[in-house]
Amino acid sequence: MIRNVVLGKLRAGADPAVLEEGLDGIRRLQVDGMLSVTAGRDAGLREGNWDYVITADFADADAYRRYDLDEEHNRLRRECFAVVSEQVARAQFAF
Repeated sequence: MIRNVVLGKLRAGADPAVLEEGLDGIRRLQVDGMLSVTAGRDAGLREGNWDYVITADFADADAYRRYDLDEEHNRLRRECFAVVSEQVARAQFAF
């Protein structure tokens, strides 16, 4: 299985409604081989945390690649996350 982890830092003055639209859209995505997805804003429990996180589990690397190329996923990247994010970090790992 593959786990994808994404962390984002918001731009100053970013519209929180645009971020929520993106997070909601990610939660609703259905891609063949996507086993689970969780997305949300930082709970603010520690100073210096990133502002939002997305984690998604996939059956295998091919399923992750389908997600990465998915049209709706890429629309959300362009129209929501790119608009509000100053910085995005991501990693995929097998487990």
